[in-house]
Amino acid sequence: QVQLVESGGGLVQPGGSLRLSCAASGINFSLYTMGWYRQAPGKQRELVALISISSSTNYADSVKGRFTISRDNAKNTAYLQMESLKPEDTAVYYCNAARAISKQVVSWGQGTQVTVSS
Repeated sequence: QVQLVESGGGLVQPGGSLRLSCAASGINFSLYTMGWYRQAPGKQRELVALISISSSTNYADSVKGRFTISRDNAKNTAYLQMESLKPEDTAVYYCNAARAISKQVVSWGQGTQVTVSS
C-alpha cells in the first residue's frame, strides 16, 4: 500500500523559512517523480514544484528563486525548502508520487498546513 506522509508545516512570519518533508512507503521511491502542490482557501490546487527521477526540477513561477525541491532516495523522502515566505504562500501543501514514464499519480499525502502571517 502506497503511503505519503507530509510534515513540517506551521505558522511562520513573512520572510521566514520552513522545510516540508514527504516520507514515502510502499513504492520504489527512486522510480517516481515527486511533486509538491498547494491549495489555498477558495482556490484550486496548484503545482508548486516537481522533481524527476534524475533530480531535474520544475517550479511554479510564483515560487522560483524562493523554494527548492529535493529528494533523498536513501530515505524515501522528498523535501520542499521554502524561503522568503509571503502571506500568499499560505495554503495546505500536498505531495504526490507519479510513475516516471506514464506520469500516473499513485498517491497523495494528507497535506500539511503552512500559514504565513505576522
